Amino acid sequence: MVEIPADRAREAVVEAALGRLDLDAKARLLAGQDMWTLPALPEIGLKSLVMSDGPIGVRGVRWTADDPSVALPSPTALAATWDPDLAHRAGVLLAQEARRKGVHVLLAPTVNLHRSPLGGRHFEAYSEDPYLTGLIGTGYVRGVQSGGVGTTVKHFVANDAETDRFTVNNLVSERALRELYLAPFEAIVEHAHPWGIMTAYNTVNGTTMTEHHHLVDEVLRGEWGFDGFNVSDWMAARSTTAAINGGLDVAMPGPKTVYGAALARAVRAGEVAEAAVDTAVRRVLRLAARVGVLAGAEPAVTEPPAPVDGPALAREIARRAFVLVRNEHAVLPLRPGTVALIGSAARDARVLGGGSATVFPDRIVSPLEALTAALPEGTLSYAVGADPVTELALGAPGFTLAAVCRDAAGHVIGTSTAPGGQIQWLGSDLPEGVTHDTLRTVQLTGTFTPRESGTHTFGIKGLGPFTLTIDGTTHYDDAQLPDADDPFVTFFGDPVPHAQVDLTAGEPVDISLTHVVTYPDEAPLKSVIFALAHQGPPRDPAELIAEAARAARGADTAVVVVATTERVESEGFDRTDLRLPGHQDALVHAVAAANPRTVVVVNSGSPVELPWRDEVAAVLLSWFPGQEGGAALADVLTGAYEPGGRLPTTWGSLADAPVTQVVPENDELPYNEGMFIGYRAWERAGRTPSYPFGHGLGYTEWTYESLEVEGTTVTVRLRNSGQRAGREVVQVYLTPTEPDPERPARWLAGFAGVEAEPGASVEVTVELPRRAFEIWDENTWAVVKGSYEIAVGRSINDRRLTTTINV
Repeated sequence: MVEIPADRAREAVVEAALGRLDLDAKARLLAGQDMWTLPALPEIGLKSLVMSDGPIGVRGVRWTADDPSVALPSPTALAATWDPDLAHRAGVLLAQEARRKGVHVLLAPTVNLHRSPLGGRHFEAYSEDPYLTGLIGTGYVRGVQSGGVGTTVKHFVANDAETDRFTVNNLVSERALRELYLAPFEAIVEHAHPWGIMTAYNTVNGTTMTEHHHLVDEVLRGEWGFDGFNVSDWMAARSTTAAINGGLDVAMPGPKTVYGAALARAVRAGEVAEAAVDTAVRRVLRLAARVGVLAGAEPAVTEPPAPVDGPALAREIARRAFVLVRNEHAVLPLRPGTVALIGSAARDARVLGGGSATVFPDRIVSPLEALTAALPEGTLSYAVGADPVTELALGAPGFTLAAVCRDAAGHVIGTSTAPGGQIQWLGSDLPEGVTHDTLRTVQLTGTFTPRESGTHTFGIKGLGPFTLTIDGTTHYDDAQLPDADDPFVTFFGDPVPHAQVDLTAGEPVDISLTHVVTYPDEAPLKSVIFALAHQGPPRDPAELIAEAARAARGADTAVVVVATTERVESEGFDRTDLRLPGHQDALVHAVAAANPRTVVVVNSGSPVELPWRDEVAAVLLSWFPGQEGGAALADVLTGAYEPGGRLPTTWGSLADAPVTQVVPENDELPYNEGMFIGYRAWERAGRTPSYPFGHGLGYTEWTYESLEVEGTTVTVRLRNSGQRAGREVVQVYLTPTEPDPERPARWLAGFAGVEAEPGASVEVTVELPRRAFEIWDENTWAVVKGSYEIAVGRSINDRRLTTTINV
């Protein structure tokens, strides 16, 4: 990394500030003072550093819909664009959002790999391929930091599943670590120079990542030259001495942490060298200088980029990410005629994944809303068909609630809105006038207006004493207790049903949920987290499907939107299967039988099985498309824009998937597959997936005309041979002509996007990186000399032109 005068000037300010701090101040700076911030040190002109979750938006320090955020499409969607420049633009927008919310560091991006399709946070990572992941992540980090906001690339490293994530020991060979799991981090460090890295909960080869001196100090900092700060995942740090000696700079959250006073005591006891503390403090002060909260230091960015229209960019990314994997008889774009829109997810859109990636946009455009506006009046009908939510759900429509805070005497000490009936107050994030010392109860109070008549079920998510009253009747007055060891169970645990009430559509009823607040002694910070959950009246699935089939039969085209739920894709657990929840598969079978022009939109963040895929005319993967997803879907279905995405990960059945083990045995999870995950594993096993890596159709056709290679520069000429303008992603795959059982059959070595008008030819150049020809061998990178086939095409299975080179 080349040092420039501005860097030297900032380093001088950092050193001067460090020299004025005593041990206690230094130790305090390395520990979170609350959920999201580090303490200010006025004696050196240091303001409080503020961090916030991402990666699709900037939530800020308040986990509430009162402070809305732009919600972009999921990381799988962003990777499906195969466009690092678009990822850069997403990063610029997120920096703008961070500055608006007073956030200095974004806890993103996630660059773990899609090792198994069962990974619970699959939607929050980019791809199964380390090269594609590294390029998208590089664009994202560059974009965020161009706005003067730091990033923390996570989760370092091999945090590729959720089961027992706090205790699992992932056993990974050095070669697989280097060529797969470390590779995206290395690429981002080299090409984007991130200001932060987050170390993961899990253990790798016997050492927990917050204490992993070899991977953090020797590899990340030593070999790669990373000069940023290293923050723990929340509550991941376990040992004061092992963490500081293992290279962990900041232990989050606070105020209870292994650093702070505990770190100062360890130094005084001779267990930790003060020089190790100084090194960590220096990195935190460097970050503070870069983001502009250290007096006397010029920020890394003095003039932020031009403002970005957030909703417009969210809509563009969504339609660029949609992957059209099937389009028989050119059923898309839609032709003039009537459309039967079917599916609960068409009305209540699933736009983002669950867990810490959750943000609260100020609006969500559903497919039903957008298609109603886009299609001629009277041409669109709607039927529920099947609801993927077969259990209690949070944030259900119909609630109009406020939160009332009272002290032990019952006096009101503060109020807040509570859209959807969810309370998540972490640390100091409390309504004005309320403190944890004075707060005794929180009452959600207001009304619920049902959309449907029948028996409605209400429940509670959270731990502790609750009283639930509906329409004057108390249905629950007791305490809910934990049944899991994960400290995040309060965040991600399932709601429990407690009341069934007969209600009439459109007639509001009074509702109240009162929670007695308690703070466990072992909790790392004080928090108030609970929610009111709801499930509508159950209907006979066969009756709903029959209604949908009738609607489809009477329309020119049927569009079915199927989806996963937060119970399927979220943080804190892995999936046990790849099936769509509820009766959605039966719904698609029935609709396809009723109308040969059936289009299915798959609203999931990661692969699901599609047992009906050969029965329908078209399949469009929309991922979690963000707040403007419905509008983007209307753009693509009507043909205003073509779907621009290509698969960043292989889609197939669980029975055929080569890598499926995500559950540890005796706290260990061996990565026995070594180098073979994703398409590498599918090819090695000789299995055919539903849709291969890189696959994706547009609304035009492309003819690959010529391929030339000079050195490691690949030049491809292709022609838009269709009837409309379009964009193509030219993919370059490398294959050793002498098979090697220790290496994949082929791997992605480069790609580029091109655009052309109908009939026009275009030339694209792709430079193959040296690393594409290297392996990790005997503790070093080595070029494998020999003959290689270079193939270019539209996916790993659709290779149009080939040539051979010698290295």
